[in-house]
Amino acid sequence: MHASAPTLASFVPLRRLAGRLEAGALFLCDHASPALPQAYGDLGLSAEHFTRHIAYDIGAAKLTQRLAAQFDAPALMTTFSRLLIDPNRGADDPTLVMRISDRALISGNAQIDAREVERRKQLYWQPYRDAIRDTTTQMRTTGVIPALISIHSFTPIWRGTQRPWQAAVLWDCDDRLAAPVLQGLRAQGLVIGDNEPYDGALRGDTMFDHATLPGLPHILIEVRQDLIADEAGIAEWTTRLTPVLRHALASPSAHEITYYPSRAASPAQLAKLRESLT
Repeated sequence: MHASAPTLASFVPLRRLAGRLEAGALFLCDHASPALPQAYGDLGLSAEHFTRHIAYDIGAAKLTQRLAAQFDAPALMTTFSRLLIDPNRGADDPTLVMRISDRALISGNAQIDAREVERRKQLYWQPYRDAIRDTTTQMRTTGVIPALISIHSFTPIWRGTQRPWQAAVLWDCDDRLAAPVLQGLRAQGLVIGDNEPYDGALRGDTMFDHATLPGLPHILIEVRQDLIADEAGIAEWTTRLTPVLRHALASPSAHEITYYPSRAASPAQLAKLRESLT
């Protein structure tokens, strides 16, 4: 598939929420929107597909907004569906553009070639990644090292199996935020997954490229989507997460550059990737 050349002027691939650069936290929402640039139509899917998790993380955008406001912190959110291209996958990840998602055939992606994948990377994936890099660089010039906090949501049922968790904390080897957030949420009587239902170690994902490699503190928080599908749920989880994150961010280690190992790359691979940043 070759869409008529969509431009950044006609479709802006990310939304920026203003906040204090010295806030000490940058909030991210990788899967904030189910929208597609007009040139891509509906990718051969029905309208119902764009209401489901395969298109975006339900509730995550509003929760990101509310949390960023609590900390007067900046936030970056995508404006395109993960069905177009997944901003939380590495540039060479085979699942960067999905042909099938949760048993749904995405006919608009089925026959695309490397040229079209590259076009989508340059128009949508790369600007979001560049914005994260540029914003963290700007924040560091204030003298306060920012922690990256990524907000996602997950389905309550996966292939017929009820998931027991109300939320989850995903992390690789850097537990500076993960450990206190896990402890704080569990102290509220919640069932919290520790790298469940997904693993936080994924080479090339947003946290790996923009936090693990440059040594920034970070955490990916997943909330079950039915718990944040309406205003009441958003308000409840803003209330639940705010004091827990505030406590975690109060630690001096949450604002230090520390180079941790990774379960997604060997020490030699990690060293080479970090060298490429300088």
